Amino acid sequence: MYFAALLARTEDGWKASDTELDDVETLSDLTDLAREATVDDDTVIVFIEQEDAWFGLVRVDGEEDPRIYVSDAAAAARSSYGEILLTDELLGREPEDPDVLEELVDLDGTEDGEPDEGPDGMDDNDEEEIRADDGSVVPAGPLGETGILADLGLAEKELLALGTDALVEIADALGAADVLETVQ
Repeated sequence: MYFAALLARTEDGWKASDTELDDVETLSDLTDLAREATVDDDTVIVFIEQEDAWFGLVRVDGEEDPRIYVSDAAAAARSSYGEILLTDELLGREPEDPDVLEELVDLDGTEDGEPDEGPDGMDDNDEEEIRADDGSVVPAGPLGETGILADLGLAEKELLALGTDALVEIADALGAADVLETVQ
């Protein structure tokens, strides 16, 4: 189960709202959703949480590129919303050419010439390491910009110490705890 909320800074303080991610398929969609939540291109924090597994933050400041933090990249890689946050740049890999990928996929959904099982005879899904679509390993633990909220009152060390039920603590550090009650 997922929970998503937006915290938008206004001249009167923070405004909180829960949001549906049904129409969000890319980081660009998520960024557009955040920008729609503010009038004056102020800071918007998108909070996404998968119950007891991971949480992610996307910070959008006006027209700047979004800044991302994920509490557990390996757990997030197993979810559709987590995959949106785990960009090539965040994972430190070269962006893939979508046209090349379409040529590699066979009609049965496997890559041309690639067996369904790994070289050890085990189904690839049985591996303990989480692998991205390009075969690179997705690290367990936090990934992204740990100082994403430092200038707003939540230091890197405090962010790294948060568990999966982090929204209340984040809102409290930002001075938005009172408005958060309206979305929970």
